[in-house]
Amino acid sequence: MTVSRTRTVLGGALILSMTAVGLLPATANATASASAPTVVPTDKGAVRGAVSQGVERFVGIPYAAAPTGSLRWKPPRPAARWTGVREATAFGNPCPVLPSGNGPRSETEDCLDINVWRPAGVRADARLPVHVFIHGGGLTNGSGAQNDESKLVRETGVIGVSLNYRLGVFGFLGLSALTKEGGESGNYGFMDQQAALRWVQRNIAAFGGNPAAVTIDGESAGGWSVCGQLVSPGSRGLFARAMIQSGSCPSEPQDRAETAGTAFARQAGCDSTDQAVVLGCLRSASAGALLDASRSFSAAFVDGTPTFPVNVREAVDSGRFARVPVLVGANRDEGRTFAQGYIGAGKEAYLAFVHSVAGGRADDVLARYPWPETSDAYTAAYLVGAIMTDSGMIGGIGGCGQRSLVRTFERYTPTYSYEFDHRTGPGLTQIPGYVWGAGHAAELAYIWPSFDNGTPIAPLFNADERRLAREMTQYWGAFTKTGRPHVARQPAWPAYHSGKGLMLSLRAGGRSVLIDDTQFAAEHQCSLWDTMPVTQSS
Repeated sequence: MTVSRTRTVLGGALILSMTAVGLLPATANATASASAPTVVPTDKGAVRGAVSQGVERFVGIPYAAAPTGSLRWKPPRPAARWTGVREATAFGNPCPVLPSGNGPRSETEDCLDINVWRPAGVRADARLPVHVFIHGGGLTNGSGAQNDESKLVRETGVIGVSLNYRLGVFGFLGLSALTKEGGESGNYGFMDQQAALRWVQRNIAAFGGNPAAVTIDGESAGGWSVCGQLVSPGSRGLFARAMIQSGSCPSEPQDRAETAGTAFARQAGCDSTDQAVVLGCLRSASAGALLDASRSFSAAFVDGTPTFPVNVREAVDSGRFARVPVLVGANRDEGRTFAQGYIGAGKEAYLAFVHSVAGGRADDVLARYPWPETSDAYTAAYLVGAIMTDSGMIGGIGGCGQRSLVRTFERYTPTYSYEFDHRTGPGLTQIPGYVWGAGHAAELAYIWPSFDNGTPIAPLFNADERRLAREMTQYWGAFTKTGRPHVARQPAWPAYHSGKGLMLSLRAGGRSVLIDDTQFAAEHQCSLWDTMPVTQSS
């Protein structure tokens, strides 16, 4: 998730241990694999990967055709076949994005690529469980290159996958002309994800994976995406387990998406009473011009469509989703990542924020989140961050919104829940004096050391944090393998059940502990927020 100040090794040893339990053939070794990476056939042609520290990777593989020209704002089309062996050693282009902490500006629409990691030496018939990660970034930035799956693969023996999908106006533009043309509009990036999951079903066995044992996982907008995949009829049968990290289940109706799309078209200089003219203007515009016009565009999934016949959260609430095991969690201080614009603000700005959020209930909120007698430059940010977290106002992420979602899933399917509760880590970027707490996206570098927000995170971990990283990776791997996050010699993680409602509080230094629903609700002031309608923003 991008942060804006102004806006809301064990390679050889692992190979030996995996050989001992039968996951790899006895002849496999990292040295031999490194000198001769395997060529793997896919349905469009063969690919050759590269090996590092006991993990073989195949990256930048096209899973769909470039959505350019007349294919802009259409469902993904099949990728072209290639002859010979395609080198799959460098990530493909990020989809068009504005610059952010998640990466530089990109204007390349030829971006629908998928990446695969596997333990070096795995045979094609190994049928290992598969972990597919969908990146976050508010549906407007990020890429599959940010979450290198090597650590998860090396330490747990699963197959790892990440992917790109169309973002921002390229992936989520609603427009009446597009609706008339295709029967719906606004869900193109989500359709890309579905195309990538279908690619996994067709091809992952050739990499040693089991297409019947696919876990989908996503953080932030990736978590929204996982919830969408659970609900969308077109995703049924594409996965067996699901993980939602700091996500929720938002969507908006088609007419609202079209209204936002018309406003964007006007901003892009494509203004006409004839919607066909507007669409032609947009399709002929350069990617750069569309990006420049999209700075205020807010992407969302669109319901009342073939992709999402009903509102996504309403579908979950009524049990109309794939009944697979789910693991759902959030971070203790999600809002501190979004509240940095309040660094340096004073009491007056804080009170204005509370009144904007709570209206006539502002006094009730201030009674729970009072301005202290002694304050500093960070007080407003911490208080605003706490309200953002506990209320779930940022896209339903964290706090009482998280609690409601977990309790809903638990009614229908086996559900596991966590709270990332390590509050003294390095944060996403270094802001002198600011305590990030367990802010939004703070957990990512513990499982994916490649993830950062423009500055390194994992290299700053101390010994206790490195232990937490190992433990979290084992939990994620266990759920990918079995649908249960059960790991020997680590704290037990039972399913969340009505009444007691146990979840695992993830803490550094081997101090993770179970907390119950009563404790979680008290931490996040749910007795207040459950009585208040909260307007979500994304």
